[in-house]
Amino acid sequence: MLSIFAGSGDRRPFTLPLFPLRTVLFPGGLLPLKVFEQRYIDMTKDCLKDERPFGICLITRGDEVASASNGPPEFARIGTLARIVDWEMPQLGILHVATAGGTRFQVQKHIAEDSGLVVGEVTTIAAEPASPLPEAYAALAKLLEMIATRIGPQNFPAETHFDDASWVGYRLAELLPLPLKIKQSMLEINDALVRLGTLRQFLSEHGLI
Repeated sequence: MLSIFAGSGDRRPFTLPLFPLRTVLFPGGLLPLKVFEQRYIDMTKDCLKDERPFGICLITRGDEVASASNGPPEFARIGTLARIVDWEMPQLGILHVATAGGTRFQVQKHIAEDSGLVVGEVTTIAAEPASPLPEAYAALAKLLEMIATRIGPQNFPAETHFDDASWVGYRLAELLPLPLKIKQSMLEINDALVRLGTLRQFLSEHGLI
């Protein structure tokens, strides 16, 4: 198995445990998780012990919770690495896990282990280069600042980059009430200005800017 800690420019495939969910995690974003299925408790413990991330992928068909009558859900092939930044066990058999989004990745192939845990062979997707937020999108940054104030610092990244086009687009895409299919498309876009343009159109059509 190749190292998960390869540099961001290293495109060699590596093995990654996957956590398909009905949500989209973006690079730099925060995602709290309540973990109670044994396969994911074991995965979380392994990731904590080895100090390695797991992968979050959007479910496109199927259920988050396993049952005897269903197999692994179908999921999007583009996901985001999730790094555990905090955790607690409020009661036996339940983990509360705080995660932060890292690099995007693409699943090349995957298998389901006997436990039901899905393990993928993935390659990382190059991070978008930092680029100044154009003045034409200043209203989006102001809206994001309003949202950040409303949801509180505990639900928003401590390190902010309101002048960065990619960061502003990612934060709006994760926080706005967009359909999951649209959120996934925002994750898959590789151009920060295209993402911002799409978000501005959505907000304008709904009278939000």
